[in-house]
Amino acid sequence: MPNFSDRVHRIADEGSSAWDIHYAALAAVQTDPDVIVLSVGDPDFSTPSHIVNALSESAQAGDTHYTPILGIDELRDAVAQKLRSQGAVHIQRENIAIVAGAQNALFAAAQCTLELGDEVITFDPAYVTYEATVGAAGAKLIRVTGDAGNGFRPNIDALEKAITAKTRAIAFSNPNNPTGTAFTAGEFERINALAIKYDLWVWSDEVYADLVFEHQHQSISHFDQMNDRAICIGSLSKSHAMTGWRVGWIAGPAELIGHVENLSLCMLYGLPEFIQKAGAQAITHGELDVQQMRTTYCTRRDLLVSQLQGLSNVSLLIPQAGMFLLMDIRDTGLSSQDFVKGLYEQYKVSVLDGAAFSPALEGFVRLSFTNGETALIDACERIKIFISQLEK
Repeated sequence: MPNFSDRVHRIADEGSSAWDIHYAALAAVQTDPDVIVLSVGDPDFSTPSHIVNALSESAQAGDTHYTPILGIDELRDAVAQKLRSQGAVHIQRENIAIVAGAQNALFAAAQCTLELGDEVITFDPAYVTYEATVGAAGAKLIRVTGDAGNGFRPNIDALEKAITAKTRAIAFSNPNNPTGTAFTAGEFERINALAIKYDLWVWSDEVYADLVFEHQHQSISHFDQMNDRAICIGSLSKSHAMTGWRVGWIAGPAELIGHVENLSLCMLYGLPEFIQKAGAQAITHGELDVQQMRTTYCTRRDLLVSQLQGLSNVSLLIPQAGMFLLMDIRDTGLSSQDFVKGLYEQYKVSVLDGAAFSPALEGFVRLSFTNGETALIDACERIKIFISQLEK
C-alpha cells in the first residue's frame, strides 16, 4: 500500500480520546431519555422559522445552481454591515468571503498566511482544532497559558516573550471557548501594538461574539491600525442556532480575500445559494432571535452557577460569554478523565474533559448549558451527588 502524506499526522487530534464519553452519550440518548448531554455546544433551539422559510422560498425559486466563490453579494453585504455596526467601519463587501463554517475560515487563514516552519502563538486554553489547523499548513502552534486563578485571561507579557523570528501570527478565540473569557479593549491595544511591532497577522475567531452577556463585544477589526493584518472569523452557528447550516465568513484585507477565493475554488466551490439567502435573512432580520438566545444562555449560566457554586472541592470559572462553564475538579482527587467517566457511568451525565483543549485544563471539565432548565437542574443534582460520594 502506498504511504500516506506526513500531513495526516500533523492534523491528528491528540485529545480525541477526551470525546469518547461524548460520543457514547450521543448514541445512548437516542434510546435512553435519562441521559443528559452537557458535552457539546449545539444549541437546543430550532433555527428560527423565518430563516427556514427564506431557505425554502429560495430553493423553490430555483436558487439551486453554482454561486460566486466568495458568496452572493446579498450575504457578503449583510456580513459587512454587521461588522460595521459593531465598529469595523472600514469593512466592505470586498473584505468578506463566505465559507462553510468558522473552521473552514480558520483553515483558509492558515493556508493563506503561513509557510512551512512558521509559528503561530495562541492564548491557551485554545479551541481543540487550532493545533491541527496550523499543523496542516506545516506550521507549529505555540501555547501561551493563562493563569487559572485569573480565569485564563490572555497573558500578553508571556505572548511577547514567546515571539521569535519564526512567529507569523497570533491566533485566539474571542470570546474564548472553553473559558468564556471576553477580551477587553486594553488587552487588544497591547496585542495590536505587538502585532505591529513584530509585523504579525492576527486571527480572531469571533464565533461567540453575539453571546457576550454583561459587556460590549470588542473585536480586533475595530482598530483602524490593524486593517492590513487583522483576520476576523465569524459564523451563524451559535448565535442563530444554525450549527448544521455551515454558514461562516472570513473578513480581512481585500488581497487576502483574493487568495481565499483561489483556495475555495479548489475546495468548496461556493455555498448553496438557498443557504446563503437564509444566512442573509438571519443577519438582516434576526437580531431579536439573537437577543432572546443571549438572554436564555445568560439565565442558564446563572442557574448552573447557583446550583454548583460552593460545593466542596470544586470551583467554577464563570464565563462572560458563550454557552460553556468550566468546573475545576482538581481537589476531588480524580483526574478530569476519571471524573468524566465516573459521572457518565454512574449518573448518565456527559461533560467534556478539559484536557481535550489543553494540557493546562487537566483537572477541569466543561459543561455546556445548551439544555433546558429542567434538564440542567437534574444534571446538577446528579453532579452534586457524585461529588458528595467522592468526599465520602
